[in-house]
Amino acid sequence: MSQIEWLDHLEGIEEINSLGKRGEPFLFILSYDKSRLFAKPLDMVGGDILYKIDTNKNYSIQKRKKSYKFHKYPIPLTKYRDAMDRVIREIESGNTYLLNLTFRTPIDTDLDIKEIFFRAKSKFKLYIKDEFVCFSPECFIDIIDDTISTYPMKGTIESSVIDAKERILSDPKEMAEHIMIVDLMRNDLSIVGSSIKVDKFRYIDKIRAGEKELLQVSSHITAKLSSDWRDSIGTILDQITPVGSVTGTPKRSTIDIIDKIEDYDRGFYTGIFGIFDGSSLYSAVMIRFIEDIDGELFYKSGGGITIDSDLESEYRELIDKVYLPF
Repeated sequence: MSQIEWLDHLEGIEEINSLGKRGEPFLFILSYDKSRLFAKPLDMVGGDILYKIDTNKNYSIQKRKKSYKFHKYPIPLTKYRDAMDRVIREIESGNTYLLNLTFRTPIDTDLDIKEIFFRAKSKFKLYIKDEFVCFSPECFIDIIDDTISTYPMKGTIESSVIDAKERILSDPKEMAEHIMIVDLMRNDLSIVGSSIKVDKFRYIDKIRAGEKELLQVSSHITAKLSSDWRDSIGTILDQITPVGSVTGTPKRSTIDIIDKIEDYDRGFYTGIFGIFDGSSLYSAVMIRFIEDIDGELFYKSGGGITIDSDLESEYRELIDKVYLPF
């Protein structure tokens, strides 16, 4: 088993604040419910944790095997329908407007999670020995100088679909979902900063999803922080998590509904990780996530549900997000 020192919520936030105040470069990891946190100076991060955060990494490139097997065993459509129907009833009751519904999918592969980490092509990667690997395309926040930026990602389509870009950008359901997340993230940034701006609205990123290519829709939102923000990095992270793009809106009531409807513990899935380099901060949302539970591998994935969601397309999105980005 790994020998990682996990902290509870209050200990973790205090340690992150302390490291920031000292101007010491460090790695941080927060589970979805913030019950397990990690915060250590970069030079004290051992081999049980491997990371890549943009150009920052703590490992050497490894040779890749040429072939591998990968099979996924999604939940039945009937089970997904039952959960989605419960979400729709909550929406009709006015308790939520957008909820990110997720499930875990058993997978079978001849790769272990460390091999998956080394082979995965992704801007953000994290490996925790004996626990999980994630290879995320989604930045959470970065803080450069006194500007905090967030990049909510909401809306996915296969690039092979005819007129894929035009279709997803003109789809009323996708537009409504994205606007709700942008509004939520603007509100979250207003808790910690001022002069909130949407710098770029609904732009497209291309993401490799195994043999497929996906188009992912994101926006860029910024705010200004006080010049002493490094003294309270932990508090800032605590105030704006869990991440709005993987919970929903309104956030508090939606999180409560997620806890009732999802039939498993998210754990670190949809939490965050990142580094402070002594000057700036960079972080990612833990999606595209595989967990090792007693030697069995489970891939956690999901998507946003609104009143206009189509059952079959939402179910297909859940399955399409189960892939290895090799």
